[in-house]
Amino acid sequence: MNKVFFTNGGADAVENAIRMARIHTSRHKILSHYRSYHGNTGAAISATGDPRRFPNEFAFGHVHFWGPYLYRSAFWANSEEQECVRALEHLEQTIIFEGPNTIAAILIESVIGTNGILVPPKGYLEGVRALCDKYGIMWIADEVMAGFGRTGKWFAYQHSTATPDLIVFAKGVNSGYIPLGGVIISDAIAATFDQRVFPGGLTYSGHPIACAAAVAAIDAMEEEGIIEHSLEIGEKVIGPALHKLAEKHKLIGDIRGVGTFWGMDLVTDRATRAPLAPYGGTSPAMGELVAACKSRGLFPFVHFNRMHVVPPCTITADELHEGFAILDQAFTEVGKYYTGA
Repeated sequence: MNKVFFTNGGADAVENAIRMARIHTSRHKILSHYRSYHGNTGAAISATGDPRRFPNEFAFGHVHFWGPYLYRSAFWANSEEQECVRALEHLEQTIIFEGPNTIAAILIESVIGTNGILVPPKGYLEGVRALCDKYGIMWIADEVMAGFGRTGKWFAYQHSTATPDLIVFAKGVNSGYIPLGGVIISDAIAATFDQRVFPGGLTYSGHPIACAAAVAAIDAMEEEGIIEHSLEIGEKVIGPALHKLAEKHKLIGDIRGVGTFWGMDLVTDRATRAPLAPYGGTSPAMGELVAACKSRGLFPFVHFNRMHVVPPCTITADELHEGFAILDQAFTEVGKYYTGA
């Protein structure tokens, strides 16, 4: 992958990746997860699976399918291995029933972000790659949230052995100092546009100042070992601290993550896994939890019944322990909402 098409951010990177896949394959459908977010523009919001798409579904050719999520499995799985196999079987059935010759691309976040920090089980991305190869479909990896060190790799898909056809990025490429995003393009897709002009482009895309900020950020990441730090602090500090919180607070039903990219499923009953807030909404319990954090100087990242722990990749152990102490106090304050055994 030797060519990059620059954009101004993540959503327009997704838009252009979809356009590239459609032109390259001469197909029109885009498959994506129900639990996903890909941006707030035409095709990107239609590809999004969560309720943010409901008022905005104007783009054509978008189909959603269930991805792996063992804690709330759509496949009645009881292990990561089983969840992976059944999720891939479901994806292949979706491909078959939608018509393989109509599908241009499968668009997935390499680690799902705002919809739960869902780390794919071992073998899932390799399975997606195999299905794409079998049916001539392009794999678009959305790395807007997970890319550039967030998971302890330059890109989250690199935790697998598979390689996408298109990679979309933004956010972490220059820490958001100046708007920048892009699409990293496989040689095969790039060759499609050797003899024809790609019908895309943005007035400010590839702006020299934005790209200079990206170069400086990447240099700093390499020189300061930020990628390695993200992975290590996740393994040694964040993961253990979250599991320690879960041992104390029954509201925490599930923990998952990698690097500096973690999420907690919050429940009122661990046995039934009843969520602390409904899908697509909030609750008094979540409102009080957020207020308890803010009153102590911690700004929480919540979505429905989940709290995400996504600190800067440069965060220190001392800073994390300070934050986890506040979370401990906040969960203690709202523990009354737990109704299970």
